[in-house]
Amino acid sequence: MVKAVDIAYETIRDGIRNGTYPPGSHLTAQALAEASGFSRTPVREAMRRLHAEALIQFIPNRGAFVATWSRREIEQIYDLRILLESFAAREAALHISDEQLGRLREIAQQMHATTQRDAPDVEKVTELNDEFHKLVLDASGNVRLRNLLGSIVEIPLVLNTFRSYSLEQIRRSSAQHLELTDAFAAREPDWAAAIMTAHIRSARQTLMSKTDGGESAALPAEGNAPGESGED
Repeated sequence: MVKAVDIAYETIRDGIRNGTYPPGSHLTAQALAEASGFSRTPVREAMRRLHAEALIQFIPNRGAFVATWSRREIEQIYDLRILLESFAAREAALHISDEQLGRLREIAQQMHATTQRDAPDVEKVTELNDEFHKLVLDASGNVRLRNLLGSIVEIPLVLNTFRSYSLEQIRRSSAQHLELTDAFAAREPDWAAAIMTAHIRSARQTLMSKTDGGESAALPAEGNAPGESGED
């Protein structure tokens, strides 16, 4: 049962991240069970986990939906990322292992090579970026920080942030990853924190510039659990 829940969770989460289930789309336990090949019981539990991570929202008498965020909520998410990930970068500069540093540099170099093409593979860049930022959290050595930020760093992937980037912007982002590895290698926490802050501010500005000036329709975060709101 536990393994089935884990697989169902990964399957649904991947579908949210890759756009199979875009923000605002209605999810039913029955349809997800049919798509994943599991019964509705592990699928419901997987949906509860995704709800706890703010990737699914439950609306009374309507069912389950992939989360959406207003412009203000997205700004707040990026404010949190600036505060917490810059702190994580500072801690990583002090505690990173040689193995972790080597892997981060490898990822940054792969991103650089990918973004030098005239038409970069956005999905590949997104995948590498996700791995890079999660490894920085691991390298910080702060488990509570990693758990706190785990769901927050997923949200830019759901929003397909890199699809908003121009070629120049995606290359600048790649260069910032390389500079972060230089700061980690130098064991310079202030440098690492400054680069991470600039990196996330740049991402926020790019995303906000592509968003209209008003509030998007955002589903409320409160609601019932699966099986209580008609999501079958």
